[in-house]
Amino acid sequence: MVFLKLFIVFLKIGSFSFGGGYAMLPLIEQEIVNVHEWLSQNEFIDIIAISQMSPGPIAINAATFVGFKHLGFVGALVATLGVVFTSFFLVVGLARIIIKNQNSTIVKGIFSGIRPGVIGLIVAACVSLFSASIVDVKSLFIGLAILLILHKSKIHPIGVIFISGILGIIVYSI
Repeated sequence: MVFLKLFIVFLKIGSFSFGGGYAMLPLIEQEIVNVHEWLSQNEFIDIIAISQMSPGPIAINAATFVGFKHLGFVGALVATLGVVFTSFFLVVGLARIIIKNQNSTIVKGIFSGIRPGVIGLIVAACVSLFSASIVDVKSLFIGLAILLILHKSKIHPIGVIFISGILGIIVYSI
């Protein structure tokens, strides 16, 4: 029964989250932190950080981690299958229809409405992550320093992770 619950929660996340990883964050957070309490807020933030450092989408990484944490390898498999199940069948099933009707005003209208909605979800995720991650002046300093570095250079995301870690060591060891 617990495997079915895990599958259904991640099936819901995968089914009702549009726009990719960042747009999925509010629903993932709601389900795994607030509703089911499978992760704490800090663990959720850590999962996002780990997801940025590892290959694969955030939702799949989160599903795999939560499933593994609570039910081992089989739990990781069940949660991961749940999160990708709907997307797989939608992409396979709808791709032909969307491609065939891509110039339709209805299809164009649907995507024109979904795009700003996804931006709203991404901004909501940013606000939630900001309030959970910026907990003191030191963390604000690190966040602003990275924002400035990203704005002024074309540093690779791996470099950002290393710089953030180094700043964390320096700032929190003083």
